[in-house]
Amino acid sequence: MTKISRFTERCVSIAQSVTGERGESATAWGGGFADYALVSLHCLRIYLDTSYRMTIDLLKEMPQITGEIGLDAADLPAPSTLCKAFDRIEMSVCRVLLRQSAQLHDLSEHAAIDATFYERDRASRHYCHRTNYRGQTLKVTKLVDTATQAVFDLHCSTTLEGSDAGLCEQIARRNAGDLRSLAADKSYDKQQLRERLRELDIRPLIKHRIFAPYDHAHNARIDEDRYAQRSLTETVNSAVKRSLGYAVRARTWYREFREIALMCVVYNINRAIKQ
Repeated sequence: MTKISRFTERCVSIAQSVTGERGESATAWGGGFADYALVSLHCLRIYLDTSYRMTIDLLKEMPQITGEIGLDAADLPAPSTLCKAFDRIEMSVCRVLLRQSAQLHDLSEHAAIDATFYERDRASRHYCHRTNYRGQTLKVTKLVDTATQAVFDLHCSTTLEGSDAGLCEQIARRNAGDLRSLAADKSYDKQQLRERLRELDIRPLIKHRIFAPYDHAHNARIDEDRYAQRSLTETVNSAVKRSLGYAVRARTWYREFREIALMCVVYNINRAIKQ
């Protein structure tokens, strides 16, 4: 079995589990498609790093891969149909897909958090002028398991508003039952955040910025081995960008958020099949 075939098999299984369509046909009466089939096709588009049209053209030459989804080459949707279907995939569904893909790994309950930036400048100048689109960066904060380097939650923003500590608390609350410790760099240094994490039974591994002698004492109490694994978030960010791209193809912010989430899903599945 080839690598892309193993990827498709895992992707379809996760998509069916999330959408509740396990065992159902990929095509429906009236020419529609099951949600799991559309999700799988979008994950393959990101995996192949191609446009909608090129993805469909390539899959027409891959009967084994389309068969894994439950489709024939003649049943594949038109590129425009696949594009419009992306609008119907809610961000909440993408988050569940991300969590399910992370559970392909043996998560350790020890995580690290960090932010990175993706480019939004792939639109042509004509498109930017016609739609008043402003190319800029997209800030993405990822929660990474330090043992397996799997991404199991994220937060996306088109602006730099809000503190890193506030975002960290929001993400930690969503995953409170699955975390025992959380490592972050000094940009997350805020006493209120440490207190909130302790209330959630999460041990904060965040170095204090040095303003007074007792800050050295606070830092000396931190588990250095656990804290050193914080740098794995940078490794994960680099791996995702090198394998799947440093920029998003989507043109609207909500599509960009979903694309980033699916990129992390693809990364998790791809890492799982390599292991």
